[in-house]
Amino acid sequence: MVKKLVYIETSIPSFYFEVRTEPEMAARRNWTKQWWDSQRQHYQLVTSLAVIEELERGDYPNKEQVLGLLDDVPLLDIPGELIDIVDTYVSRKLMPADTKGDALHLAIASFHACDFLLTWNCKHLANANKFAHIRRINTLLGLFIPTLTTPFELLSWEE
Repeated sequence: MVKKLVYIETSIPSFYFEVRTEPEMAARRNWTKQWWDSQRQHYQLVTSLAVIEELERGDYPNKEQVLGLLDDVPLLDIPGELIDIVDTYVSRKLMPADTKGDALHLAIASFHACDFLLTWNCKHLANANKFAHIRRINTLLGLFIPTLTTPFELLSWEE
């Protein structure tokens, strides 16, 4: 059986080592740990240098552990043609104008035909109100449409 491809976005390793104690933060940390520790083996995980660089730029507790979580996760390449995809996402108001952030993660996951883009970014990525717009733009660009989801939604693995 071929494992589904999961692009690990920046918020996943961040939440694995989350230290904030507010109920929402604690819940996301717990769901992330539960998925990572008990479900990830059912998938083929990938990430990108964009995620590593974003994590390296941050100033937060447990930075070494957060980065270490991705040590064994293969990096997808970021070919030059992704710049045009990112520009289209931004110009079509699909993603914010930060070209090293959400638009780039979506472009990488779409370009490499990842089955899932795993994230806790529910404002710009895992947002049901944006799915139709993402589907429309990716279809126009001839790109794969990954499922944008959270670890909570992938906790019950089924073949």
